Amino acid sequence: MKDPKKCIIVDDEPAAHYVLANYIKQNPQLELVFQGYNGIEAMNYLRENPVDLMFLDINMPEISGMELLKILPTHPKTILTTAYSEFALESYDYGVIDYLLKPIYFPRFLKAIDRFFSTEQVKSREEEEIVVNTVSVKVDGYFIEIELDQLLFAQSFGNYVKLHTTKRTYLASITTTELEKCLPEKNFMRIHKSYIVALDKIEATEKDFVVIKNEKLPIGITYKRELTDRLKK
Repeated sequence: MKDPKKCIIVDDEPAAHYVLANYIKQNPQLELVFQGYNGIEAMNYLRENPVDLMFLDINMPEISGMELLKILPTHPKTILTTAYSEFALESYDYGVIDYLLKPIYFPRFLKAIDRFFSTEQVKSREEEEIVVNTVSVKVDGYFIEIELDQLLFAQSFGNYVKLHTTKRTYLASITTTELEKCLPEKNFMRIHKSYIVALDKIEATEKDFVVIKNEKLPIGITYKRELTDRLKK
């Protein structure tokens, strides 16, 4: 099971906290991490802590829920909770995903949560569709973009890395470990403490090395099994 989504309640009414906290507790996909009773408390908490979902009352003293949404530069997905419906239309201008009228009944709460998780699934699919096409590295004091489909392999060179591409070789100010974190795992693999290769550029494999553009690159003992498995896929 994935980690539960972090939720906060922002409402000046203790009774509303009691109801929402009880509903959240019954949903293992949610985790209540903070309860605030005014907009100031909410702002202070959100500045320092990541939150996935906010249950926000509209009618609060000093700063209303709508004012809080206007003030925050970014805010978590929000479900408004209020006894009044006149702000419903305006609320959707601020990315509010649902609007619960008090008293809040459990079936209606569950419907709002379903809507929240539907938006999360869409976000996940969008993130999966983001394709990394380049890696940014510092060469001769300037950052340049290396196209990943042109990168053949990377070779450790002290505190630098030699990037061998289809066009030329670059000496980049980056370590092999740092570079490895920047490369998509499904396309690249470390085969030796000093080498990272583009899997689709491997032309041949032998017992102790792979061949890329007539270059023989050593395979470390600890990487052999994983490389064999990856090349079978």
